[in-house]
Amino acid sequence: MSAESPDDVDADEESKRATTSSPYTVQREEGEEHHVFWADAVADRVEEREPDEPIVIKGGISPSGVPHLGNVNEIMRGYFVAEVLRERGHEVRQVFTADDRDPLRKLPRTLCDLEGNLVDLGEVNAGALGRNLGSPYTDIPDPFECCDSYGDHFSNIIQNSADAVDVPIELVSTTELYESGRLEDVTRFVLEHRDRAREVLAEYQNKVDEDYVPFNPICEECGKVTETVTAVDVEAGTVDYRCTDMEAGDQTITGCGHEGTATLREGKMPWRFEWPAQWQVLGVDFEPFGKDHAEGSWPSGQDVARNVLEIEPPVPMVYEWFTLDGEPFSSSEGNVILVSDVLELLEPEVLRYFFAKDPSKARDFSVERLDLLVDEFDRFEAIYFGEVEASEDEQAFAERVYPLVVEDPQEDRIRLPYTFAAVLGMTDDPDLREEIARREGHVSEDDPEWAIEDALARVERARNWARRTENEFDYELKRSEIPDHEFDEATEAALADLATFVEEGHGPEEIQGEIYEAARRHDVPVGEFFSAGYRLFFDESQGPKLGPFLSNVDREFVVDRLRRER
Repeated sequence: MSAESPDDVDADEESKRATTSSPYTVQREEGEEHHVFWADAVADRVEEREPDEPIVIKGGISPSGVPHLGNVNEIMRGYFVAEVLRERGHEVRQVFTADDRDPLRKLPRTLCDLEGNLVDLGEVNAGALGRNLGSPYTDIPDPFECCDSYGDHFSNIIQNSADAVDVPIELVSTTELYESGRLEDVTRFVLEHRDRAREVLAEYQNKVDEDYVPFNPICEECGKVTETVTAVDVEAGTVDYRCTDMEAGDQTITGCGHEGTATLREGKMPWRFEWPAQWQVLGVDFEPFGKDHAEGSWPSGQDVARNVLEIEPPVPMVYEWFTLDGEPFSSSEGNVILVSDVLELLEPEVLRYFFAKDPSKARDFSVERLDLLVDEFDRFEAIYFGEVEASEDEQAFAERVYPLVVEDPQEDRIRLPYTFAAVLGMTDDPDLREEIARREGHVSEDDPEWAIEDALARVERARNWARRTENEFDYELKRSEIPDHEFDEATEAALADLATFVEEGHGPEEIQGEIYEAARRHDVPVGEFFSAGYRLFFDESQGPKLGPFLSNVDREFVVDRLRRER
């Protein structure tokens, strides 16, 4: 979704809110039919409009930073509604606009190559960006020098992200909509009715005055988008302009002063008109968007749609943003994660499940505790197949949503617990990994080969997670032989006590407590006793919190190693 210009100032927003229809579509009102899945409620709203086929679902983004996991929110929310409508027999198109005719207003601190690697400006041709502040993204050379433009580079990453989660979007370039003439008629209509357009927008922006024209030409001399239109010829489809300065946050992008004439294909409408124009040209029936637009662009957008363009706006849906490890996504602060990175840590269906949850609730995507999300998905899957006890609501949600999350449900699939998979990732030997999984009862002789192969694929993902977070599983477990060691009798006796305690089946915190107690009983310094454990398992003098680690490793191996038997 395009960001608003930094100089957009809402005027008396509270008074207008009462006259606009609420975009909080998934908040159920009293008396409404209850659905266990939010996308069913949205689909009801879409069907109430009796839309023409195909039904069009839209999302959008401006190429202003690294396209990260947070941007996929809009793609996935649209996807689930599209799938529900397809289930009901409708033909559906899911389009996603790259608002790439927006001007570059500031230099990003971080960029992303097509392989999903984050890079600093110093590692690319940053001059291509710096020389083109104020120009449309599609007129700026690609700083990676691999695509037709900076805008095209960004669009490729968005498309790759959608492909990675198996969402079939039609990526639409706003630049192409202008240059092909698809937006020309609606642009002409807005300019023909510019007095009415000015009157409507003035209710939402203080900067609108009697000279305001809802069109921003691209200067033929310097290539920058300018906001100063001096004359309009609707019949000819042209505007006269003067290239003036553009305010971009706390800086000013200097205009070249050139005076010229531009056609309606050689510029763009301001966002508050461009968004409703997209609805008209693309025939949009439903669009989700972040909560920032709920009180900003949406009220003016639906007003422009009804009272300037004379069309009905699409069904809206506000979704809550989610945080990354408790902090907002921020390219400039480096708090981002790409879809490609996430899919190195967990299966696509787990990520799809995350987005299937209620969009009206704020959530955190915690890489540090990704094991909890995977465990939650595994339980969700087990509920669907009737393998665990669940509440009525949990059962209904799993039965409704699981087939939308997993394309081909297979009851004989195998899911290794994520932390157990991380333990297996502490050894490089694939045969040993499978042997341990069999010994621990996660794999049996009757399991199909494909299921075993898929299950063990989680090991590499969990290993990547351990390495990325540097957690307690980010060590090399010495399984094949006991590392060289030399312990005194007291330490050996304490290790024997600990082995017996682990053998009895105690939990992680209990084992952690017993480590201290065993050391105390045998008068072994606690630090030395921990070091003895690390030596036996990692051939290191330090390591992770030992109790939780030992509880996650297969018990028979732990007991034997503490007794120095293998």
